[in-house]
Amino acid sequence: MQENRLGEIRMVAFDVDGTLFSSESIIFKTYVQAIEEFASKTGKITSLPSHDQIMNEIGKPVRTIFANLLPDLPESERDMISGRVLDLLCDAIRSGGGDFYAGVGSTIHYLKEKGYTITCASNGRKAYIETVLDTAGVLQYFEPIVVINQDTIQTKGEILAEYVRKYNLEASSIAMIGDRHSDWEAARQTGCPFGFCTYGHGLPGEIPDFEWKFDDLPTLKEFF
Repeated sequence: MQENRLGEIRMVAFDVDGTLFSSESIIFKTYVQAIEEFASKTGKITSLPSHDQIMNEIGKPVRTIFANLLPDLPESERDMISGRVLDLLCDAIRSGGGDFYAGVGSTIHYLKEKGYTITCASNGRKAYIETVLDTAGVLQYFEPIVVINQDTIQTKGEILAEYVRKYNLEASSIAMIGDRHSDWEAARQTGCPFGFCTYGHGLPGEIPDFEWKFDDLPTLKEFF
């Protein structure tokens, strides 16, 4: 474990799902609705992915998720379904669906007041991320969000690398905060210290090591 001494950390990059917000209570319903709508129009899907199959994919890049769930469909049709899932998710979040982890507002406000640059490093799409942050009332505290664009940025590690470049920072001054192996991997690939959120969607033993460990969001205030 290490503390943030002498302003060593300048930017805090949050994962979203499993770190600031949980879509677990709404995600299955939205996936099923989007897939069923597509199936009724085309007749191409004969069986739906199970709840466990869908939940095991959460946190991966969107195209990876749908390639794994619907491998028999061409990418163009998978993109149609994923677009519908995005619309349904954002509508559900705006209507109060999903669950924000305790302390999101106060913790983000604290970090901003302390002078940290606050960003996201998520596999989620921009509309989803901004809907979550806006609904939580914290979007205004975040710098413009870098997301996977399927071109120059295809991984969460490349998102962090873009922040390094864009803000002219050392990777060691960006704290990556997340709950899954993809967050840890992005941090290690880029050279960023990693803060592990134990309360998220991670599986036992999924995170090999970390610089900080948080059992809830407000614990960040003890280190930053």
